[in-house]
Amino acid sequence: MDTYRALLAIILSMLILLGWQYLFPPPKPVAPLEGRQQSAAQSAAVPAQTQEQAASMPAAAQVAVNADAREIKVETPLYKAVFFEQGGGLKSFILKNYRQTRDKNAPPVELITVSNPADLPLAFTLDGGAASEMPLFKAEKTAVSLTQGDSSLILRAELAGGLRIERKLTFHADSYLIGSVATVSNSGSAPARVLPALSMSNGPFTAGASNGLFSGPTVYVNKQLHEIPLKELAQGPLLVQGEIGWAGHMDSYFMLTLLPEKSGSGSISISRSGEQHIRTVLSEGQKELAPGVSAVFEHEGYFGPKKLSLLKEVGYGLEETINFGWLSPLARPMLWLLNFFHGIFGNYGIAIILLTCAVKGAFWPVTHKGMKSMKNMQKIQPKVAKLREKFKDDPAKMNQEMMAMYKTYKVNPFGGCLPMLIQIPFFFALYKVLMAAIELRHAPFMLWINDLSAPDRLMLGFEIPWLQGIPVLTLLMGGTMFLQQKMTPTTADPQQAKMMQMMPVIFTVMFVNFASGLVLYWFVSNLLSILQQQLINRQTAAEAVPH
Repeated sequence: MDTYRALLAIILSMLILLGWQYLFPPPKPVAPLEGRQQSAAQSAAVPAQTQEQAASMPAAAQVAVNADAREIKVETPLYKAVFFEQGGGLKSFILKNYRQTRDKNAPPVELITVSNPADLPLAFTLDGGAASEMPLFKAEKTAVSLTQGDSSLILRAELAGGLRIERKLTFHADSYLIGSVATVSNSGSAPARVLPALSMSNGPFTAGASNGLFSGPTVYVNKQLHEIPLKELAQGPLLVQGEIGWAGHMDSYFMLTLLPEKSGSGSISISRSGEQHIRTVLSEGQKELAPGVSAVFEHEGYFGPKKLSLLKEVGYGLEETINFGWLSPLARPMLWLLNFFHGIFGNYGIAIILLTCAVKGAFWPVTHKGMKSMKNMQKIQPKVAKLREKFKDDPAKMNQEMMAMYKTYKVNPFGGCLPMLIQIPFFFALYKVLMAAIELRHAPFMLWINDLSAPDRLMLGFEIPWLQGIPVLTLLMGGTMFLQQKMTPTTADPQQAKMMQMMPVIFTVMFVNFASGLVLYWFVSNLLSILQQQLINRQTAAEAVPH
């Protein structure tokens, strides 16, 4: 039994060290195109010509900038944006409340920085996003500024054949949503076929995976999130049909998203050119406008942080981008509790400490029982030794007698591993929260811990190779593991005891580059376990050894 516990402890540590790719694998490739489409009865109706055009559409080439096109600056309490009259899309989008690094003087996050008119996010065209003809809009004003409420911008364009576009962009002081209502009128003498579409490129967003979190093109179709790896675009543009929720690009903390007026309408085409340039087109499908007839096309765009509370308010299923995987049943309540405690104390470090206390408190009775069982195991070791000696030639009888003795004295030979087993799922759930929740990005705690999503380092006047500072909190965590191990009753032989003494060292090395929020969680958990073990030791100190 002692060997089993030692082996289990080693397996648990290896699980953290080597099992990362199994618990947090790279994003699974989105299913083949046929697998993403619903049946004909369920799928949105898209004319065959539209499908063929979208499927064969190459990534838009560089479009010459029209010298007559002006920039329109928009500022709200949340962002600064620059629209461009050629195509009516965004050239720049800066988040005022988020910095690129934790340095207080660091520049703000710029989600969009695009120069090619064909790549401008939220650009509106009537050629299905092919960008063969970019409308030259004329804005009624060149600046919009609001501190509360809503404001709008009107853009108008005239195209060949008597087509006219009047587009209204709506901005909100308290939201990252931008509304787009385009009225297309046919003032000519002949019917006109149009393919209204919104397009955008990934801008500064790169495709790939970081810390097990996906970065790249993403679509929400048939109420399912699909993260599309680059290799899916290697053979050409990808056409996505079905119940369209939205299309966009995202990384660990931010996202650019195009939203249709009604879920289920249109199609999405995603193409790739070069190594990292990705272009997404949200098309409404082919429409025919008779002379004197108008049609209205409504869309929205979300350009901002992947914050769960904000995304739930927006709707469209955007909250699905915060994907905790199979750990969601633990991770979402943990995030809620962290935000709840942060709302009271204003510090996510304190919130993690209180969350740790809540988790330990919930499992206190179970952990207490396991620790007490381990203490009782230590007391009956003389009897265990006698049984081993008595039945050393009959292993089956020895095990039978041992089980009977464990039952008599109400001890669990595996109880000592229970406290660590309980912590593992919560540890990984908190890891996902720290990596995916923007609330904890650059969140300070105290003293040298100025980012709970990054490793803790105390910077001195000299550098330590590979560490770039001293991991003080990690060393303290290792110290508490060592102290806890010394206080915990053991029945291991000397060889096994030496092996177990290496566990604090192994865990300290493993935790060196983990987020300091995780280390803080484990450190506080160790302190609470030490307190619990001390209470048990005092409680059982006066009890006599069983006879």
